[in-house]
Amino acid sequence: MAKYSHDSIVPFKDSEMNKKQQVADMFNRIAFRYDFLNRFLSGGVDVRWRKKAIKQLAALKPKLILDVATGTGDVAIMMAKYLRPEKIIGIDISEGMLDIGKQKIAKQKLNEQIELQSGDSEAINFVNDTFDAVSVAFGVRNFENLETGLREILRVLKPGGKLVVLEFSKPKNRIFRVLCNWYMKLITPGLGKMISKNAEAYQYLHKSVEAFPEGNEFIEILKKTGYTGTYLKTLSLGICTIYCGQKEKRYSVQ
Repeated sequence: MAKYSHDSIVPFKDSEMNKKQQVADMFNRIAFRYDFLNRFLSGGVDVRWRKKAIKQLAALKPKLILDVATGTGDVAIMMAKYLRPEKIIGIDISEGMLDIGKQKIAKQKLNEQIELQSGDSEAINFVNDTFDAVSVAFGVRNFENLETGLREILRVLKPGGKLVVLEFSKPKNRIFRVLCNWYMKLITPGLGKMISKNAEAYQYLHKSVEAFPEGNEFIEILKKTGYTGTYLKTLSLGICTIYCGQKEKRYSVQ
């Protein structure tokens, strides 16, 4: 199984915990300010990014959806509103994020439609060919083993099912890229420290985005791990990218 440079990027370089444990710990620490910081640091554009990602599943009309790295449930809640599936199951390794998400879901009276549970992207607790669609928003950078996670998602997808990934990327325009890099490297950690008392989380964000295999490189990884019909769509001049792939209708798990 290939390793990628972002696999070894961790939030706390002096910690003895592995990446998965560190990511869970990091999100537990910032859960109470996570939603606010998302809206604040992106100027609210992250909401539009999520809507555009969800639209990639509209034609499929999925009845059962898995939201991997669901966090506080933003994508799950949005899918309930726009896709109206019978059931959405969200999994995450951070109990702190899940607790916030469960409160949001209860407040919107979506408990019958959305279920959040502790779960690992590299060992998904469902049988083969379970879900019509799987979504991962800003979560694949946090996988400890990228290919393992993608293969595991493919395993639980039904034949003909679709994966949609939403992830940060680096703008191609040189000037815009320099500006974004300056914002992510200097401004974001400072604001993160001021608001959530945790600069490491937002330093990790910058480093993991820089190291992530984006664009056509990620498309090739999707193909390598078994996905077909792959494509990508860049958003906001390349700050963010949507990646999609499907499971072959006659696919069989080896």
